[in-house]
Amino acid sequence: SQPLNPKKSLQNLAIRSNTGTIVHKKSQSLLMFKSFFRYASVGIINTAIHWGSFYMIIHTARTDQALANFGAFCISVTFSFFANARWTFSSETTALRYMLYVMFMGGMAAFVGWLADRCELSSIFTLTVFSGVSLVFGFLFSKYIIFRPFK
Repeated sequence: SQPLNPKKSLQNLAIRSNTGTIVHKKSQSLLMFKSFFRYASVGIINTAIHWGSFYMIIHTARTDQALANFGAFCISVTFSFFANARWTFSSETTALRYMLYVMFMGGMAAFVGWLADRCELSSIFTLTVFSGVSLVFGFLFSKYIIFRPFK
């Protein structure tokens, strides 16, 4: 059997964080939790903006839920994108990243609204489901696709 090389063992435990720095695998779960907590914190403010906008659109424009949900998302997405880029992921913002983020998240918003309209569900259902879906899938999409470090 080969003798243990402590330096090589540490290298095997090292990974790259979202900002490109090297961390140990034990720290990875802590970084993931910290990122998710920050993303959720931004999400609370974003959700308040989204819900308020949804209410105003659906009651003043008298439109269907799909359009109201997508419109409300478009209003709140800019805050969410820039806040998460800067505070959650310490990442650069680009027009391409912004467009991909808006298309992915907006597509989810429209789909949830469409589904609620199709099933004749209440608007509170639309808002609640979209908030949960966008929290989980939005975080994963943001972390691993939109705000991953450039190589």
